[in-house]
Amino acid sequence: MTTLETLKRDLEQAPLAGWRRFAKWLRRQLPTGLYTRSLLIIIIPMVLLQSVVAFVFMERHWQLVTQRLSMAVTRDIAAIIDLIDTFPDDRDDAEIIRIARERMDLNIAIEKGDDLPPPRPKPFFNILDQILSEQITKQIKRPFWIDTLGDSNLVEIRILVDNDKTLRVYARRSHTYASNTHIFLVWMVGTSLVLLTISILFLRGQIRPILALASAAESFGKGQKMPEDFAPRGADEVRRAGLAFMLMRERIERQMEQRTAMLTGVSHDLRTILTRFKLQLALAGKNSDLDALNKDVEDMQSMLEGYLSFARGEAEEDVGRLNLSDLFDKFEMEAELHNKELTSEIDGADEVMVRPHAFSRLLGNIVSNALRYANKVHLDARHNAKWLTIAVDDDGPGIPERSRDDVFKPFFRLDEARNLDSSGTGLGLAIARDIARSHGGNVTLSDSPLGGLRATVRIPL
Repeated sequence: MTTLETLKRDLEQAPLAGWRRFAKWLRRQLPTGLYTRSLLIIIIPMVLLQSVVAFVFMERHWQLVTQRLSMAVTRDIAAIIDLIDTFPDDRDDAEIIRIARERMDLNIAIEKGDDLPPPRPKPFFNILDQILSEQITKQIKRPFWIDTLGDSNLVEIRILVDNDKTLRVYARRSHTYASNTHIFLVWMVGTSLVLLTISILFLRGQIRPILALASAAESFGKGQKMPEDFAPRGADEVRRAGLAFMLMRERIERQMEQRTAMLTGVSHDLRTILTRFKLQLALAGKNSDLDALNKDVEDMQSMLEGYLSFARGEAEEDVGRLNLSDLFDKFEMEAELHNKELTSEIDGADEVMVRPHAFSRLLGNIVSNALRYANKVHLDARHNAKWLTIAVDDDGPGIPERSRDDVFKPFFRLDEARNLDSSGTGLGLAIARDIARSHGGNVTLSDSPLGGLRATVRIPL
């Protein structure tokens, strides 16, 4: 492809790339909540409609009415000036003033002098000043000065009628300006506010069932009990989603109960057989072969307990309060028994809402692995309004990065692993991650600042 063709292609794609960048920026600026977006869907069209109606009204009606009123007042002033010019010598100024007051509703004064005040600054937006000035310039064509500013009900106009006379006119503002326009705007804005209030109330009623469904799903995902007052409400689609969620929850809980019952039966049967083995070995006496068999039976019982614990989990436990400092003190005592160093730090509230026994087992598995292969372990807990994050750092040999996902698989072993010993079942980290995910969180592995492995537990609260 030649340079010219490449340049042509880039020029053709430039508007599309610019539009994509603008679309991405706009998506980042827009709100993400359904309630806010629904409000924007209601408010934006209404504001656009009102803006168009107000512009058309201002441009057509308001300006036209003001122009007609200003034109009529200017014609009356022009008629007064014609009277003054027609009878320059024998005119009666008092009679002209009377006619203007009674017939034209204008208060005028004919004063000596030809000095007009300096021009006043033009207002930024004053349709009366603009239209009235245009009409006086068009019809009278004489030097003039007007004052349309302020809150006064009168508009002052000064016009030079001859070399030494000035006509001062006071006209009612309502005669030159469509002053009742605000009534239309007030009614339009007021009606819109009423409609928006009604829409917001109805919208809140439609959004509330969705939020309740989301809260119930989140609680169920964290292993917590659903709100007792939860029931499908709202529109038909929301009711169907709520009903489908309740049925799904019932099926999952039924399946978990069946699995737990089955495992309990299996555990009972296998424990009975293992107990019989132990009894027969105890009656058989003591020798090296029997000692090896006893060790095998104990290993089988340990493995059985590990399998059942992993399969059963801690889903049946209720959510309660757990003091992190008490749990960390327990880990420190365990480290002292193994002549290891363990330190801890808590940032935030000491008390957390979790399933106490399950969460203790989660951290226990991770800390036990760290203490088994490291000399120094540090626990760092960060507790804020939304998340509980606990980092377990050690100075052990670590785990290769390529194997960090595999160690969470049940029964996975490393030849020179730091998380499993020869008597392990390969379920410690699998159970830890399973408990963390049952709380709605996760366990991840990374490099530690101490030189070993960092295990990070992150739980939503």
